[in-house]
Amino acid sequence: MTFVLPVAAPVATTALVLAQQPGNGDNGGQGEDFGKSSPVGFLLLLVFLVAVAFLVRSMTKHLKRVPASFDPADEEQASAEGEQATEPEAEEPKVKAATAKQEKSESS
Repeated sequence: MTFVLPVAAPVATTALVLAQQPGNGDNGGQGEDFGKSSPVGFLLLLVFLVAVAFLVRSMTKHLKRVPASFDPADEEQASAEGEQATEPEAEEPKVKAATAKQEKSESS
């Protein structure tokens, strides 16, 4: 006993019609040269590949120069730490000069 669905016949027929090549001589733009590449096209592809390689190289150089963070708080903190490191060295001669002046004024 076979059970045939009446809906399956139009679907199968539609699928067969869509899968067939047109019989009127039009093969969808696929002439005898379809899929073949010319040497000019290959040369152009190589030029594009070389250009992309140079652009990637340049981009990596520029990305290495980018700071780790653009947060201004980090910059202020780093500059404050740098100033604190240089201030004690700069204050030492001033302190020595001030103590020398005080000693001279006390002795006279």
